[in-house]
Amino acid sequence: MKKIVSISIGSSKRDHQAEIQVEGEVYQIQRLGTNGSLDRAIQLIRSLDGHVDAFGMGGIDLYLWGGKRRYVIREALQLKNAAKKTPIVDGSGLKNTLERRVISYLQEEKIIDFQKKNILITSAMDRFGMAEMLKKTGGNLIIGDLIFGLGVNIPLYSLEQLHLLSRVLAPVVCKLPFKWLYPTGEKQNYNIKGKFEVYYNQAEIIAGDYHYIKRYMPYNMKDKIVITNTITEVDLVELKERGVELVVTTTPEISGRSFGTNVIEALLVAILRDRGEAELPPNYDGLIEVLKLSPRIEYLQQKLKDNSNKEITNKSYEN
Repeated sequence: MKKIVSISIGSSKRDHQAEIQVEGEVYQIQRLGTNGSLDRAIQLIRSLDGHVDAFGMGGIDLYLWGGKRRYVIREALQLKNAAKKTPIVDGSGLKNTLERRVISYLQEEKIIDFQKKNILITSAMDRFGMAEMLKKTGGNLIIGDLIFGLGVNIPLYSLEQLHLLSRVLAPVVCKLPFKWLYPTGEKQNYNIKGKFEVYYNQAEIIAGDYHYIKRYMPYNMKDKIVITNTITEVDLVELKERGVELVVTTTPEISGRSFGTNVIEALLVAILRDRGEAELPPNYDGLIEVLKLSPRIEYLQQKLKDNSNKEITNKSYEN
């Protein structure tokens, strides 16, 4: 049995464990939250290093992207450097491959028509592949990097604006404590009402990291479409109660849970290592195609058919 462990600085209440079989091999996937403690995360990585097949780095990004420029988050480097033997990934490889494919799939299959829709993306520097593809499909972006990352009530409306601004701000922001930029630990379990609600109301589609989405999500989300990942069954119940019509997770469902991109990327790394391809540049697109990774699609308001009266089923792993 192969072991994949995501060490997250998020809440331990969201811990989960599952097993799946891929290409005849059983992979055990586990998430371990440290309730916001970077030191505890580093200790866990060091203790498990060399004893598991791949690490996911959860609750924190190693990189932010502004155009073709990559910015390294200083605190995340401590986690990466704690792993000396076992490969560790933060999910950015899938944000640039799988998430692009998901947006294209949704448009091509007429599950979602993005053309001229107002789309709130909580952080385009985090979901850079998704943001670029949403723009390509003709959506009107409301970019929330300043709002959700820094608490500054200034939306952006083009990726070009964001890229120019990131050249000035990103080198400074990446040196800040990550807890200032993103809800960690117990903050992941709470919702701040009323703040920034206007941007949710303006949008027909809300896309991005679920903890960002949840942070300021208004109670009334009637008829909204949410594109995200890392959601639990409890999250789905809450979204249904708030009136969300459709939820799409860019990562598949595994045992009732949509894991983060860091977990699925770690799984792909472990599979590539088993194939003896560990030293090659990871060909995620090829492996995604082989494994037939598909998004999870959930209609929450009893609407189970698309415009062509074709039944929509929840997608999961196939091998």
